Amino acid sequence: MKFTVIATSLDPESRSAWMCALAAHQLTALGHDVTFLDLRTAPLPPFDNVQGHGGCYEHPNFSVYHRAIREADGVLLGVPVYNWGVGSGAKALVELTGSSDETRGLHGAWFDQPVTFLVSGGLDHGYLSHGAFALGLMFDFKCVINPHFVYATSAHWDAPEVPGRWLAARLGRTVERAVDLSERLKGRPYQSFWEI
Repeated sequence: MKFTVIATSLDPESRSAWMCALAAHQLTALGHDVTFLDLRTAPLPPFDNVQGHGGCYEHPNFSVYHRAIREADGVLLGVPVYNWGVGSGAKALVELTGSSDETRGLHGAWFDQPVTFLVSGGLDHGYLSHGAFALGLMFDFKCVINPHFVYATSAHWDAPEVPGRWLAARLGRTVERAVDLSERLKGRPYQSFWEI
């Protein structure tokens, strides 16, 4: 199966990006085809909805992300939490790849995708901070949001890039359930579209 893992934090020491790298490694070890994208090394432009004339759709990384999301059997999204919501990188990613470029007939990339969240926060009680963002994906694009996700703080890491026992187990289980969800949904005979 094909999975796309996207790290959306711009922090050089991003813990959500560490989780993405670990998840990508686990998926690869399970024999899946993995595309790993990181906004720090493959940045996207701000979403301006300008078609042509140097607008956002002409950025070279736009088609890379759009294709990777659209063609995946499932997407794992690494997000940091700031101010009780996901970081701006995740929102910019969805604004750009979820929109449609009428001049090229592009369909929003996110429709019907199974999406699994790997969330890094500062406080334990920020556990559901990604909820509104996830709900937007579900309502706008009919994404199937995996109820199994990871929420980890700095206390869950033994060292940089080295998860503690609880986090390693939670991440491993979440990736396994992301695969299970995608396998069950693969081959659906319908494709959702903008309805309103």
